[in-house]
Amino acid sequence: MIRSAILGASGYVGGELIRLLSRHPGINAVRLFGDSQAGQPLGAVHPHIGGSLGALEVERFTLNALDGIDLVFAALPHGKSQKWAEAILATGAKLVDLGADFRLHDAKVYAQWYGEAHEAPHLLDRFIYGIPELHRDAIRGAQAVAAAGCYPTAAILACKPLVDAGLIDPASLIVDAASGVSGAGRAIKEGTAFNTVDGSFAAYGLLTHRHTAEMEQALGATLLFTPHLLPTARGILATCYATATRPMDAGEPLAALKAAYVDEPFVRVSDDPPATKWVAGSNGAVVTARYDARTGRVLALSAIDNLGKGAAGQMIQCANLMFGLDEATGLSAEGVFP
Repeated sequence: MIRSAILGASGYVGGELIRLLSRHPGINAVRLFGDSQAGQPLGAVHPHIGGSLGALEVERFTLNALDGIDLVFAALPHGKSQKWAEAILATGAKLVDLGADFRLHDAKVYAQWYGEAHEAPHLLDRFIYGIPELHRDAIRGAQAVAAAGCYPTAAILACKPLVDAGLIDPASLIVDAASGVSGAGRAIKEGTAFNTVDGSFAAYGLLTHRHTAEMEQALGATLLFTPHLLPTARGILATCYATATRPMDAGEPLAALKAAYVDEPFVRVSDDPPATKWVAGSNGAVVTARYDARTGRVLALSAIDNLGKGAAGQMIQCANLMFGLDEATGLSAEGVFP
């Protein structure tokens, strides 16, 4: 059994990791770290997780606590992982990091979008970008993986096959995406409180959202990204537009997606526009695309669960590959409905 530790175990992603690992036959969560809830039993921090796991205690993180740990999942805010990554890797453990610290290849680009210098630029080339559908072979041999962000995962899965097939101009790409409130984290904030979001729909991060750089890097694009806040707990729907490189049959973009994902266990190509409910609670993604002859543009859509394929599920999918397991182990592509 692979012994894993979770940094950020008290957050929403940490809770989802624990829930998924509780039924994983090959990876066991044995140490749970969350400084804000240190000393609390897991059942008090995440009441939905019961049974024997509920008696585990959330601990304050120290490097000494990683003795005997094979795998570390880090679900921390940006800027935190770069303080610990080198020491974690020096223990010999493998690391799957969900923070933004090691997703971008260039420390100068990180500083531009995150407003601060990177503290460990010498580690950037040790991390593989964590979307298995793009970098499966590299992830298999990696000690360190930077799991992709939730918005980028949705947009990249919808658009990368279209860019690779030469069907869209990557300099014309526009991404409009809406996320459930859990994407903002568990901390109490006025902007994500029930009275603020219930019955409302709002854009935020205009022109400056940090995930823009991640999408541009993965797609080789210059794009305009506008995120929106959905009045739901979880889910992301990304609607992407780009100028077509030539006239084409209306179904050619859809055919390109089907060719790219024909053997993928977690990406389903649909003839119909997807909904977030289709993938809720799962590691699945549903994508579709069309060519509009009237405007000469291609439309692509993607639905994922921001806590699933956008976070905890994708982290486990990467870890499975890193340890030579079937990447689908402990994960499902089917959502919970209604």
